[in-house]
Amino acid sequence: MHSVPPENMLTNKIEPHFNWKDVTTVLLDMDGTLLDKHFDDYFWEQYVPEHYSLLHNISIEEARGRLLATYKKVENTLAWTDLNHWSQELGLDIPDLKMRVDHLIDIHPYVLDFLEFCKEKGKKLFLVTNAHSKTLQIKLQKTAIGSWFDRIVCSEEVGLPKEVPEFWNRLEEMLDYSPGTTMLADDTEKVLASAAQYGMGYLVYVAKPSSKKEVAYSSNFPSIVYFNELMG
Repeated sequence: MHSVPPENMLTNKIEPHFNWKDVTTVLLDMDGTLLDKHFDDYFWEQYVPEHYSLLHNISIEEARGRLLATYKKVENTLAWTDLNHWSQELGLDIPDLKMRVDHLIDIHPYVLDFLEFCKEKGKKLFLVTNAHSKTLQIKLQKTAIGSWFDRIVCSEEVGLPKEVPEFWNRLEEMLDYSPGTTMLADDTEKVLASAAQYGMGYLVYVAKPSSKKEVAYSSNFPSIVYFNELMG
């Protein structure tokens, strides 16, 4: 969704090193990881401020400033991605606005190849996202990636955002996977940190969540730009 610039990013890359024979389950984030985050950045940082400025008769710059401050207040909570919350909070029909610019929703390079790769290797494949169910519906309809997954889980279903370590305990009960043989790929360091605290076996940071922004490797986790790097 709307993003705050991540901390501790370096130009030096930590390479992912693991044997696929040791991995039984693959957990994948959606926005920024499988899908180009440019859609989300544009929507929350440009498109919503434009409509908010018209609603309140203020400049787009002032609207953006107000909104970014409002977004930050609920960062790392379920409200962060809750479209119902934002529709009520901002006085705008957020799902309708998303549908108006859904042409910007796109899949990252090599994602479909990687999903096929995981299936061919017999891995359990789960999409695990903080995205609201309405957002998920819009994006799955646009990209048709849903059929690849054994199950899709939104954080609202779990009752916690992925940034909270307890999220992963609840997810394990829902999906019945073994943490030590599970790989998680995500574009948010706080999510990977919470999964590490929980005991996730293999963690991968996606260093180019948006096609419009530069690569920024993590200083704490193995990083990739595209998923073809994991298919060797």
